[in-house]
Amino acid sequence: MEACLEPARAIKAIDRKSVHQICSGQVVLSLCTAVKELVENSIDAGATNIEIRLKEFGADLIEVSDNGDGVEEKNFKGLTLKHYTSKLQDFSDLLHVETFGFRGEALSSLCALSNLSIVTCHKTAKVGTRLLYDNDGHISQKMPQPRQQGMTVNVQQLFNTLPVRHKEFLRHIKKEYSKMVQVLQAYCIISTGIRISCTNQVGQGKKNPVISTSGCSSLKENISAVFGAKQVKSLVPFVQLPPSEAICEDYGINPANIPKKLYTITGFVSRSDHGVGRSSTDRQFFFINQRPCDPIKISKLVNEVYHMYNRHQYPFVALNICVDSECVDVNVTPDKRQILLQEEKLLLAILKTSLVQMYNSDVNKLNVNQKFHQMTVLDASEKAPQAVGSESFIHDEQEAAPVHSERNISIARLRESFSLQQSLSCRSKCSDKQGLPLQRKLHAFLTSCKRSSAQCGSHDELPPRTPDHLERDCKSSESETDSGKGSTPYSLIGSSTSEDNTPAKSSVSSDSAASSPIALLNFAEAQKRDDELKTVATICDVLMSECTERASSTGSCSQPLEFSHLYDNSFQGPKRSKVEGLCLDVGLSLGLGPSEKLEVDRPVEISKKTVEFPFSMSCLAEKMKLIGMQQTQQEEAQRRRRFRAQINPGDNQAAEEELRKEISKDMFATMEVLGQFNLGFIIAKHGSDLFIVDQHATDEKYNFEMLQQLTVLQGQKLIAPQNLYLTAVNETILMENMDIFKKNGFEFIINEEAPPTERVKLVSLPMSKNWTFGAQDIEELIFMLSDSPGVMCRPSRVRQMFASRACRKSVMIGTALTVNEMKKLVTHMGEIEHPWNCPHGRPTMRHLINLDMISGE
Repeated sequence: MEACLEPARAIKAIDRKSVHQICSGQVVLSLCTAVKELVENSIDAGATNIEIRLKEFGADLIEVSDNGDGVEEKNFKGLTLKHYTSKLQDFSDLLHVETFGFRGEALSSLCALSNLSIVTCHKTAKVGTRLLYDNDGHISQKMPQPRQQGMTVNVQQLFNTLPVRHKEFLRHIKKEYSKMVQVLQAYCIISTGIRISCTNQVGQGKKNPVISTSGCSSLKENISAVFGAKQVKSLVPFVQLPPSEAICEDYGINPANIPKKLYTITGFVSRSDHGVGRSSTDRQFFFINQRPCDPIKISKLVNEVYHMYNRHQYPFVALNICVDSECVDVNVTPDKRQILLQEEKLLLAILKTSLVQMYNSDVNKLNVNQKFHQMTVLDASEKAPQAVGSESFIHDEQEAAPVHSERNISIARLRESFSLQQSLSCRSKCSDKQGLPLQRKLHAFLTSCKRSSAQCGSHDELPPRTPDHLERDCKSSESETDSGKGSTPYSLIGSSTSEDNTPAKSSVSSDSAASSPIALLNFAEAQKRDDELKTVATICDVLMSECTERASSTGSCSQPLEFSHLYDNSFQGPKRSKVEGLCLDVGLSLGLGPSEKLEVDRPVEISKKTVEFPFSMSCLAEKMKLIGMQQTQQEEAQRRRRFRAQINPGDNQAAEEELRKEISKDMFATMEVLGQFNLGFIIAKHGSDLFIVDQHATDEKYNFEMLQQLTVLQGQKLIAPQNLYLTAVNETILMENMDIFKKNGFEFIINEEAPPTERVKLVSLPMSKNWTFGAQDIEELIFMLSDSPGVMCRPSRVRQMFASRACRKSVMIGTALTVNEMKKLVTHMGEIEHPWNCPHGRPTMRHLINLDMISGE
């Protein structure tokens, strides 16, 4: 409060020392940033051999040594000063910069954040020089020291001037170390002709190699040196193609305005075969003008295209995009990892076209050895159907002989043939069902009846029905069919094939004569079941039959239709009135005059009774006031309530967040069990809140987490040790977490003297009944441990096995439980880490209602 009462201070410039300390923390953000800046300085100096030495994963020491040009004595003073650089003279030079560094901030920031010393020897100097710098970047000590040409930068106790960041840095040092190795891998891949090696020393132990390249002259050889020859075998070279017209249209690009040779893309990507890809995006490297970067849109596009052919994995990617430096802006973020590109949509179109063509042409060809039946449908699709009747159409389809040959069929061709078979089979089904009863709207039925009555006098024959007509009729009948309301069954009267061209008159009369008794029987059954809809449908059948029969015998429909002898005492109450109105409408629709009224049933007399109802405005006002007070109380309760998510699959995430926020683990032990609902759910109460608990999902999650924590998988010894060819950093992660691998059933032999990628050999694999595991599970476990070192974790297939076992041993739905058994299940929820979902995703618990909200009601 005292600070708020003070008058506003004058605006002044921050002193240079404070500015230096504030800005330095924004340049060097992590261990990988510090190593990246030092490696880039060595590459810019023309070094062909770069050695990186770490102590305690970089927490104690980061040392980068190279054989570059070194630093002249006249530049010693400005070497670590802020914004001192030899790369730029003014802002215009930024458009043509080709070096990694250009701002002159890295060494200055490292001085402010750590204890920095440099040993350098220029190619013109006879002896090297050792330089010690203070936190402001000024030379505190200078002495000669023997050294060959090049420079060595020594960074000790990174972030020691920022206590909070230093504490967090030490707490997550292994995670920082893993990120640093991944960034370093990118420079090892793209730096052809440069040997880069990295070692790590823990305590007083020996130096463990982390990564090493041999100065190869090609990108492919560098990939082999970093990830092994096994990784290279799964890669295919990227082939650049011009963007297609369809993809240009998707991105809104005019093909006529595309600049030529703006982008040149080289590199390698994984094949799309299952098992070749990765379980994560840990091996995706993108370069723009040989500068490692993180292009989010490009990475997303590559993964989306790859998932079109391999849904469950991610590709290995190493792509270098060359473009004119004037079309690139690298001065976006302090670490220069985010880059802006001119004509970025064109680049995305090129990448998509090229990747789709690569995977379509060679990767996904299937050698189909099965015998496909009715393959001649592909040939039949090229010819229009010539048959006019359903029988001839079916006959032609049955005559198609199956082709029994082995063919190479692409995925697109296979889909096309499948969809065509489906369409033809649908058409044949429609033609087969032409004589079966279908449904049509009542007004459509009556309209057809009227047309038939108008045409009865001329005795014309109806045209033959072609397969196309039948298909349209089938589709229209299906689209017009509902749940039985306002629809009626009918036959396709007068429809005939090319082989059966009988007159419509005889077919109508015979059909009506045969169907009238059946209709009356159906009508009697419907009256017994009191089924109003079937009654209406039967009346319409009788009306149509009588009308068409009389029209066929007399040539007109002028005679009135009398059905009173058929329907006497058939209806009771209001149904009789409804049928009478219906018959009047039917008579009008059939063209009958008012005098020719249909006599279907006698009218019903409705007796009315008048009852006096007491009414008072004062009572009404009091009730309205009471309702308003209740609504206000409910609104206040709604504002006070803690649980708002509904029991709905779409609200699962919101419901879990509410439960996680409002329910602590100790609350489960104090919950009161009220009873069991539907032999599958437990109703529990805490305070004034009611909860519903799924007894099976709850018990399954408890059993699953207990299996996760306590189960030690038994290993099966291999006949001979298997070499895994892991990278040096993955070998280090594995050796540091041997106990976790042993609990998962994996056992290894470690040879410290062996070269990297050959130090670890597998001697035992976990096996459990029908479940077997392999090297892919080891790689997944290493990836999980790189993010959470030292934390007990399981591969996904082990979790699937535990989930299956937990499900089978849990309380099933339909099992009656005692109060003690239900209390035990609820208490167990407070003993597990994540009680809100079972391993298969079913929710275990949901909030029902707050009793305070309904107490007023």
